[in-house]
Amino acid sequence: MTSRREAVAAEIPRLRRYARALLGDSSEADDLIQDTLERALARLDQWREGDNPRKWLFSILHNLYVDALRRTSRRPPHVGLDNLGVEHSAPAADGVSDLDRALTLLSDEQREVVLLVGLEGLSYAETAEVLAIPIGTVMSRLARGRDRLRTLLDYGRDADAERASLRRVR
Repeated sequence: MTSRREAVAAEIPRLRRYARALLGDSSEADDLIQDTLERALARLDQWREGDNPRKWLFSILHNLYVDALRRTSRRPPHVGLDNLGVEHSAPAADGVSDLDRALTLLSDEQREVVLLVGLEGLSYAETAEVLAIPIGTVMSRLARGRDRLRTLLDYGRDADAERASLRRVR
Protein backbone atom coordinates (compact mmCIF):
# COMPACT_ATOMS: atom_id res chain seq x y z
CA MET A 1 0.00 0.00 0.00
CA THR A 2 2.86 2.38 0.77
CA SER A 3 4.26 2.17 -2.76
CA ARG A 4 0.81 2.94 -4.15
CA ARG A 5 0.53 5.97 -1.86
CA GLU A 6 3.94 7.14 -3.04
CA ALA A 7 2.89 6.68 -6.67
CA VAL A 8 -0.22 8.79 -6.02
CA ALA A 9 1.86 11.48 -4.27
CA ALA A 10 4.29 11.57 -7.19
CA GLU A 11 1.45 12.51 -9.56
CA ILE A 12 0.19 15.50 -7.53
CA PRO A 13 2.17 18.14 -9.48
CA ARG A 14 0.77 16.84 -12.79
CA LEU A 15 -2.76 16.70 -11.41
CA ARG A 16 -2.44 20.23 -10.08
CA ARG A 17 -1.08 21.56 -13.38
CA TYR A 18 -3.87 19.93 -15.36
CA ALA A 19 -6.62 21.03 -12.97
CA ARG A 20 -5.41 24.63 -12.94
CA ALA A 21 -5.17 24.75 -16.71
CA LEU A 22 -8.57 23.10 -17.07
CA LEU A 23 -10.42 25.29 -14.59
CA GLY A 24 -8.49 28.56 -14.79
CA ASP A 25 -9.06 29.16 -11.09
CA SER A 26 -6.44 27.98 -8.61
CA SER A 27 -8.79 27.65 -5.64
CA GLU A 28 -11.29 25.55 -7.62
CA ALA A 29 -8.40 23.48 -8.98
CA ASP A 30 -7.07 22.87 -5.48
CA ASP A 31 -10.54 21.73 -4.38
CA LEU A 32 -10.71 19.35 -7.32
CA ILE A 33 -7.25 17.96 -6.51
CA GLN A 34 -8.28 17.48 -2.86
CA ASP A 35 -11.39 15.57 -3.91
CA THR A 36 -9.39 13.49 -6.39
CA LEU A 37 -6.79 12.53 -3.80
CA GLU A 38 -9.44 11.70 -1.19
CA ARG A 39 -11.23 9.43 -3.62
CA ALA A 40 -8.00 7.81 -4.85
CA LEU A 41 -6.67 7.11 -1.37
CA ALA A 42 -10.01 5.72 -0.24
CA ARG A 43 -10.05 3.38 -3.24
CA LEU A 44 -6.43 2.29 -3.51
CA ASP A 45 -7.62 -1.32 -3.54
CA GLN A 46 -9.41 -0.62 -6.86
CA TRP A 47 -6.14 0.28 -8.55
CA ARG A 48 -5.29 -2.72 -10.69
CA GLU A 49 -1.72 -3.94 -10.46
CA GLY A 50 0.23 -2.85 -13.52
CA ASP A 51 -2.11 0.06 -14.32
CA ASN A 52 -0.58 3.45 -14.96
CA PRO A 53 -1.22 5.59 -11.84
CA ARG A 54 -1.38 8.75 -13.93
CA LYS A 55 -4.16 7.39 -16.13
CA TRP A 56 -6.09 6.13 -13.07
CA LEU A 57 -5.79 9.47 -11.25
CA PHE A 58 -6.66 11.54 -14.32
CA SER A 59 -9.75 9.37 -14.80
CA ILE A 60 -10.84 10.10 -11.24
CA LEU A 61 -10.13 13.81 -11.69
CA HIS A 62 -12.03 13.92 -14.98
CA ASN A 63 -15.07 12.16 -13.52
CA LEU A 64 -15.15 14.56 -10.57
CA TYR A 65 -14.81 17.52 -12.96
CA VAL A 66 -17.72 16.32 -15.10
CA ASP A 67 -19.84 15.74 -11.99
CA ALA A 68 -19.07 19.28 -10.83
CA LEU A 69 -20.02 20.68 -14.25
CA ARG A 70 -23.36 18.94 -14.02
CA ARG A 71 -23.96 20.32 -10.53
CA THR A 72 -22.99 23.88 -11.45
CA SER A 73 -25.20 23.85 -14.53
CA ARG A 74 -28.10 23.75 -12.09
CA ARG A 75 -27.00 26.72 -9.96
CA PRO A 76 -25.41 30.15 -10.45
CA PRO A 77 -21.67 30.26 -11.17
CA HIS A 78 -19.16 30.72 -8.37
CA VAL A 79 -16.91 33.77 -8.63
CA GLY A 80 -13.55 33.12 -6.99
CA LEU A 81 -11.19 35.80 -5.75
CA ASP A 82 -8.94 35.13 -8.75
CA ASN A 83 -11.79 36.19 -11.06
CA LEU A 84 -12.66 39.61 -9.62
CA GLY A 85 -11.35 41.45 -12.66
CA VAL A 86 -8.01 42.52 -11.22
CA GLU A 87 -5.51 42.78 -14.03
CA HIS A 88 -1.99 41.55 -13.50
CA SER A 89 0.53 44.36 -13.60
CA ALA A 90 2.77 42.87 -16.28
CA PRO A 91 1.86 40.34 -18.94
CA ALA A 92 4.07 37.30 -19.25
CA ALA A 93 6.86 37.94 -21.72
CA ASP A 94 6.74 34.41 -23.10
CA GLY A 95 3.09 34.55 -24.18
CA VAL A 96 1.83 32.30 -21.39
CA SER A 97 -1.03 34.65 -20.59
CA ASP A 98 -2.04 34.65 -24.28
CA LEU A 99 -2.06 30.86 -24.25
CA ASP A 100 -4.09 30.82 -21.03
CA ARG A 101 -6.66 33.14 -22.58
CA ALA A 102 -6.77 31.11 -25.79
CA LEU A 103 -7.27 27.87 -23.84
CA THR A 104 -10.26 29.35 -22.03
CA LEU A 105 -11.85 30.08 -25.42
CA LEU A 106 -11.74 26.42 -26.47
CA SER A 107 -14.73 24.20 -25.85
CA ASP A 108 -14.43 22.06 -22.71
CA GLU A 109 -14.04 18.93 -24.84
CA GLN A 110 -11.21 20.40 -26.91
CA ARG A 111 -9.46 21.92 -23.88
CA GLU A 112 -9.50 18.60 -21.99
CA VAL A 113 -7.89 16.72 -24.89
CA VAL A 114 -5.35 19.46 -25.67
CA LEU A 115 -4.28 19.59 -22.02
CA LEU A 116 -4.09 15.84 -21.48
CA VAL A 117 -2.11 15.18 -24.68
CA GLY A 118 -0.14 18.41 -25.00
CA LEU A 119 0.50 19.39 -21.39
CA GLU A 120 0.41 16.08 -19.56
CA GLY A 121 1.87 13.90 -22.29
CA LEU A 122 -0.77 11.19 -22.20
CA SER A 123 -1.03 9.03 -25.31
CA TYR A 124 -4.14 9.17 -27.47
CA ALA A 125 -5.19 5.79 -26.07
CA GLU A 126 -4.67 6.88 -22.46
CA THR A 127 -6.56 10.12 -23.12
CA ALA A 128 -9.42 8.17 -24.69
CA GLU A 129 -9.57 5.93 -21.64
CA VAL A 130 -9.42 8.84 -19.17
CA LEU A 131 -12.22 10.71 -20.94
CA ALA A 132 -14.17 7.53 -21.81
CA ILE A 133 -14.37 8.41 -25.51
CA PRO A 134 -13.18 6.66 -28.69
CA ILE A 135 -9.59 7.28 -29.79
CA GLY A 136 -10.85 8.77 -33.08
CA THR A 137 -12.76 11.37 -31.09
CA VAL A 138 -9.56 12.22 -29.20
CA MET A 139 -7.69 12.75 -32.47
CA SER A 140 -10.51 14.83 -33.94
CA ARG A 141 -10.89 17.05 -30.87
CA LEU A 142 -7.13 17.46 -30.63
CA ALA A 143 -6.83 18.51 -34.29
CA ARG A 144 -9.72 20.98 -34.00
CA GLY A 145 -8.41 22.29 -30.66
CA ARG A 146 -4.90 22.84 -32.01
CA ASP A 147 -6.27 24.60 -35.10
CA ARG A 148 -8.43 26.85 -32.93
CA LEU A 149 -5.47 27.65 -30.65
CA ARG A 150 -3.32 28.52 -33.66
CA THR A 151 -6.04 30.82 -34.99
CA LEU A 152 -6.56 32.49 -31.62
CA LEU A 153 -2.84 32.97 -31.00
CA ASP A 154 -2.19 34.27 -34.53
CA TYR A 155 -5.11 36.69 -34.18
CA GLY A 156 -3.70 37.90 -30.87
CA ARG A 157 -0.27 38.49 -32.43
CA ASP A 158 -1.85 40.34 -35.37
CA ALA A 159 -3.83 42.55 -32.97
CA ASP A 160 -0.72 43.25 -30.88
CA ALA A 161 1.24 44.21 -34.00
CA GLU A 162 -1.56 46.51 -35.11
CA ARG A 163 -1.68 48.23 -31.70
CA ALA A 164 2.10 48.66 -31.74
CA SER A 165 2.01 50.24 -35.21
CA LEU A 166 -0.74 52.63 -34.07
CA ARG A 167 1.41 53.69 -31.13
CA ARG A 168 4.33 54.42 -33.47
CA VAL A 169 2.08 56.59 -35.68
CA ARG A 170 0.99 58.75 -32.74
